[in-house]
Amino acid sequence: MNDAYAYATGLDDHELLGDYWPGIQLYYPPVKYLPAEGRYETMEEAAARLRRHAFATPAHTILFDLEDGCRMKAASRELLRRELPALEREDLQVAVRINPFRTEEYERDLEMVRDLAGCIHVIVLAKAGELYGAAEIRDLSAWLVGVDESVTIQPIIEHPRSLKLADELMAFPTVRHVVFGIHDFSKAMAIHITPERWTEELKTFQELLLFEARIAGKGVIGGVEVLINREPMPEDYVEDADVRRWLDLHGEEEAKIVYRHACEEAARGLTGKQVIHPNHIHLCKVAFTPSPNEIRRHVAILQAAIEADALLGGAIRFEGEMLDPPMFGKSLQALLRANALRALGEEDRRFAMQVLRRLPVPVIRENWPYGMA
Repeated sequence: MNDAYAYATGLDDHELLGDYWPGIQLYYPPVKYLPAEGRYETMEEAAARLRRHAFATPAHTILFDLEDGCRMKAASRELLRRELPALEREDLQVAVRINPFRTEEYERDLEMVRDLAGCIHVIVLAKAGELYGAAEIRDLSAWLVGVDESVTIQPIIEHPRSLKLADELMAFPTVRHVVFGIHDFSKAMAIHITPERWTEELKTFQELLLFEARIAGKGVIGGVEVLINREPMPEDYVEDADVRRWLDLHGEEEAKIVYRHACEEAARGLTGKQVIHPNHIHLCKVAFTPSPNEIRRHVAILQAAIEADALLGGAIRFEGEMLDPPMFGKSLQALLRANALRALGEEDRRFAMQVLRRLPVPVIRENWPYGMA
């Protein structure tokens, strides 16, 4: 494996590809306030809503918030204890955002995680590293060894102190993705961000985090939008032309802004995005996921490169463009990105794996750092 010319013939698909990405993470309040009635839900009402909506979400990840967005923390934990064992979906990750390290609520959150071993896939740690630095991830990782070693940790970078320590927070194997907490981060920096331009206003800091994450082979999950579009985009709209047509004819300004931001984050290589409303899910999914037409084009590029024996050296002409190995690598990345977001068909997945196994280990790491350590 240390040989620069070795090929990854002895590794299985999971070792090469790593886990599925967090993708679109839907924040979901376990027990929420009913403003029209001036009260919080009963346990029965919350459970019915959970089964009806949360368990059927088209998001990649359902994220239960026990921190800032949760007032009824004890009731919310009890609800999750009762209901999560009934959730049986292999295509849905379950994450919980727990309270800051070593607070009383943090300890209670960990008791719940222990009780629900096997039902929770990800712990999202609020305000990671702000008080105790990387020791927070070290201690939480050690605690997980005795509970469920398959659970991963997603630290939320919500303070410049955390950003400065990003490389240390990402040094643990339990951390495969980090979250850029834009609202707390901007507050800590005394930066006034706007719902329309926050991607530009925080671009410098997000790119610093992306730089560190790329070196560490980790992913970055993008920021939460606060603008809510009233009309959801139909889920059968997956091609760019269909999306643009719907936005032109039916999309509100809020939908256009959310979609634009998601496209910007996807273009920067982020591995997911957190959303707070169901109407954001499909808008952000199509921004992050290569469309069927894009996938077909990338497959054709790679097939042409293989036929010309140019995958590792050489150039080809394809549809009026001159393409060489870096461009072939981008096409392979697009296929692997679609696979990581559960959007690649089995035939295309097999083809992508065949291409991957034609590459030396260093080239694989260069193109796809999320699998092999």
